[in-house]
Amino acid sequence: MLSIKYRSKIGNQILIPFVLPIAILVTWQVTTSINLIDESLLPTPVAVISKCITLIQSGELQRNMSISLYRATSGLLLGGTLGFVFGSINGVAQRFFNSSIQMIRNIPHLALIPLVIIWLGIRESAKISLVAVGVFFPIYINTFHGIRSIDKNLIEMGSSYGLSKKQMLMKIIIPGALPSILMGFRYALGVMWTTLIVSETISSSSGIGYMETNAQQFLDMPTIFLSILIYAFLGKVSDWIALSFETILLNWQKG
Repeated sequence: MLSIKYRSKIGNQILIPFVLPIAILVTWQVTTSINLIDESLLPTPVAVISKCITLIQSGELQRNMSISLYRATSGLLLGGTLGFVFGSINGVAQRFFNSSIQMIRNIPHLALIPLVIIWLGIRESAKISLVAVGVFFPIYINTFHGIRSIDKNLIEMGSSYGLSKKQMLMKIIIPGALPSILMGFRYALGVMWTTLIVSETISSSSGIGYMETNAQQFLDMPTIFLSILIYAFLGKVSDWIALSFETILLNWQKG
């Protein structure tokens, strides 16, 4: 009996998140099928799926998705690494150059697009640089805050036990700051996709953003909606990855 109730509970937890998306898709299909909304403004889900299949068969979708994923992950690794390193240095070294970084942080990173285009053109380095700048600050701020928020009693306890600086960093500082760092990582993933979308729609000849902009010129609504849905899917996958990291790396908190 308990096993049946447990399985039912697990099943509900799996199914409940899909209720709203399915309801939206059904409503979307019905309203466009009965011409409540003009298909030239809102294509049916069937039309979007059909366009997706066509683009897969031609290889265009895979090519643009792989390019966008490359830009996103490269920018995340570059900006995230720098954000973690600078946040750690400032957190440990008593705000060595924190005020300078905070001043730069107040500049919207998307405002740098004209400057980046002038300096780097529309090459891959321009998109990767913009993504790196976008993800740098969330990870930097949360790393800095996480380290500065560690209980001083833990630091004193580590010193009293004779821990070296490396042991103090690995056993007390990093684990203590990890929840805040992972929160910054999760937020940075959202900024990553937002920055990539803008950079690919303004100055690009490939990628999902370019595919959407190119479709706009020809009023290809199914491709436009497909691009939007792909970004939504990639964002959801990124969020799931971040939650998985939190579950694995913060498992010790349950104890």
